[in-house]
Amino acid sequence: MSIIIKTENEIEKMRIAGRLAAEVLEMIAPHVVPGVTTDQLDKICHDYIVNVQKAIPAPLNYHGFPKSICTSINHQVCHGIPSEKKLKSGDIVNIDITVIKDEYHGDTSKMFCVGEVSPHAKRLVNVTREAMFLGIEQVKPGATLGDIGHAIQKHAEANRYSVVREFCGHGIGKKFHEEPQVLHYGKAGTGEVLKAGMILTIEPMLNLGKRHVKVLADGWTAVTKDRTLSAQWEHTILVKADGYEILTLRQEEM
Repeated sequence: MSIIIKTENEIEKMRIAGRLAAEVLEMIAPHVVPGVTTDQLDKICHDYIVNVQKAIPAPLNYHGFPKSICTSINHQVCHGIPSEKKLKSGDIVNIDITVIKDEYHGDTSKMFCVGEVSPHAKRLVNVTREAMFLGIEQVKPGATLGDIGHAIQKHAEANRYSVVREFCGHGIGKKFHEEPQVLHYGKAGTGEVLKAGMILTIEPMLNLGKRHVKVLADGWTAVTKDRTLSAQWEHTILVKADGYEILTLRQEEM
């Protein structure tokens, strides 16, 4: 598979899908409170995507994934399956949204702090977000994927966090996952060179403890092996002639 350079028409469709994905995270925010189950959050998001946005929740039935969103709590790194588990004060949870509109995908995720969260949990959440934006800031024609990974890894490790290596960002468009793979660690100046018209996700996962993860028996949920906290943020990024455009930017970030 080679990297797909998007046409103007495709970029416009990706803008629409990206905006819808961002709007789901804006819509769900007031519902992320102590006592709510991740199943309830899944249902609210599903109904909003299908009935209001007239779009498709990409995770549902993707390689057998049973729900419409991913909810990863505390030591869950990514791909957590919504369940009857209630969120409690002190939890941190990543909600990962991907919508398909007019055949194109918009993919984004955000960390939520539930009730009163400990300072060390809040710091991990904030540093992970900073790392994502430092990675995004590298994006421009002529830069490399290694530049993105290096910026993220450097910030993570300067803050004594570890970068998960088993999961990465990716090209995105008509397919949920396209080339290239976007690693969140690496050496500046190495790897694929970015070109205008490429669209990819940058979605670092940082752990409070060691970087090692394992996938649970459900075949999806990845957790930290040492059961320390993990955080992740994600945006879909367009490489433009003069830099980058975040296609999944939320109102609060503008």
